[in-house]
This record gives sequence, structure tokens and C-alpha cells, in this order.
Amino acid sequence: MNLRARLITTTIAITTIAGPSHAQSAGDGFLFKVPTGSWTLRAGVDHALAGSDIYTFVTRQLTLKRNDFSSATFGTNFAFRMSPASDIVVDFSYARSSQGSEFRDWVDNNNQPIEQTTTLRRMPITLGLRHYLTSRGRAIGRFAWIPARRALYIGVGGGMMEYKFGQSGDFIDFETLQVFHDEYTSQGWTPTAHANAGLDIVLGSWTLLNLEARYTWAQAPMSSDFHGFNQIDLSGLALTAGLSLRL
Repeated sequence: MNLRARLITTTIAITTIAGPSHAQSAGDGFLFKVPTGSWTLRAGVDHALAGSDIYTFVTRQLTLKRNDFSSATFGTNFAFRMSPASDIVVDFSYARSSQGSEFRDWVDNNNQPIEQTTTLRRMPITLGLRHYLTSRGRAIGRFAWIPARRALYIGVGGGMMEYKFGQSGDFIDFETLQVFHDEYTSQGWTPTAHANAGLDIVLGSWTLLNLEARYTWAQAPMSSDFHGFNQIDLSGLALTAGLSLRL
């Protein structure tokens, strides 16, 4: 009986001592301090506006539609907390469309379609500001921080976009009516800006579901391969969903 009593007493003592020790180490977790930022991975659809004359030309001559330049998009960002309602955000996204086509009104000498492939790639890298319209959480005493179940935000940003518009395949020389094979490319870097709105929904202590709509503005001059065309429109509206991890 004495041995059993000693074991019980020792167990209670260890539990009592270990409890505060565990609580202290847990203070490094986000519930015991304000998060310093977040990391997000997202995916969705980017609707290309395709509003410039190069798109008008290719959709008239080839079996393409403006919607063919829309595509899936993937992105990631790091957000750094600046204040209870604001973050600085470093962001990268990628969208690429590739569509086969043929001339609408012409065939080759063998009565076969004159085929080519048109691609559009857009990769903006931006620095932005995100402002939350609703509270992201509240402090309980000095050490605990309780996240809100959802938080709505708006944002703006700017930076540079790497882009490529290209066509490869068979084409027509309208002066000689000869069919030839070639490749045309216009690519480079151009300034870009965006405005976005989104919603963070808490999934767990460390994770959030991120829903966002983003409108991007960008345009760039065409290369000598596309002589005579105005600047290409690289703007688009992206709708994405993603997973965020608090830091």
C-alpha cells in the first residue's frame, strides 16, 4: 500500500509539473501569439481579356475565340503582418494557354487544313498591400490570440510580368498565296498592377481556406515578328481557391 501510494503521489507530481511546462512551450504556437504572416498556395481560372488588335486578327483569320486565351492559373504568396489589419504581400502567379487552330477560309494545295498552335503565357511577380475589412482575431489577455472564423480583405499591388505570345505552324503569304512553315514570338517583361478582394476561412489552428478574385492590368509592345500591331493586352480576371498556412 505504501508503494502504491508513493506511485500515485509521484504520478500526480509529475503531471502537475509537466502541465505548466507544456503550456509554456505551447506559447510558441500561433494561439499563444499573434501570427506574423502566412504562406498561400492557390489555383483557379484566369480569364484573359484579349482586348487588343492581335487577338482580333487571329480570331478572324484562324479558328480561335477570345476565350481560348483563358486558362488555369497557379500562384503562391507570402504575406507579412504590418498591423492588425494590414499585410505586405509578395506574390507570384502563372497562367498559360495553348490552342491549336487552322485558317478559317483557306486550305493548302492538297485541300488539307493549314494548322498552327497559338500560346499565351503570363507570369506576374508583384509586391502588394492587403487590408482586412473585418477583424482577423482578438487577443485574450497577454498571451492568447483567438482567430476569427473568417476575414474579408481587399488589396492592391504592382510589379513586373514576364509574358510570351507565340505562334508556330503553317501560315499563308497573302501576296503569293504560298503556304510556309514558321514560328513567331513576342516576349519580354512589362509593368503590371492588380486589385484583389478575398476571404480567409479558418480550417484549423494553422490553416485557412483562401478564396480570391483578382483583376490584373498589363500590356506590352509586340516584337518585330508582329510588325504593325499595337500593344498586346495581357490583362485578366482570375478566380482562385487556395490553402494558407499561418506563420
